[in-house]
Amino acid sequence: MIEQAFKLSLGNKKVVEKVVFDENVHYLHMVFNQDEGLPEHFSNSNVYMTVVRGKLSIGLNEQEIHEYEAGTLLKIPFKTKMNVRNLHAETLELIVVKAPAPKG
Repeated sequence: MIEQAFKLSLGNKKVVEKVVFDENVHYLHMVFNQDEGLPEHFSNSNVYMTVVRGKLSIGLNEQEIHEYEAGTLLKIPFKTKMNVRNLHAETLELIVVKAPAPKG
């Protein structure tokens, strides 16, 4: 078999899955319920964040929180301060791709 297949978890339980984590790309799958999210941090690569379902509430650097609905792809530059949250009742599901893969 030439291809590799990866399974993403299904459901509404909080999860941060490192689906593909190699020297080329980091591909993550995340699910957050209301008032859940990531600790504030700086992006360690270019980040491509797709909202699969729900509504993302995100603060970048010092700007106010912006909200993005399902079907939105965000491109976030390297070394950007990120505050990723779900401030809504509906479950938030994200696909996050870091390219190039962070080093170290």
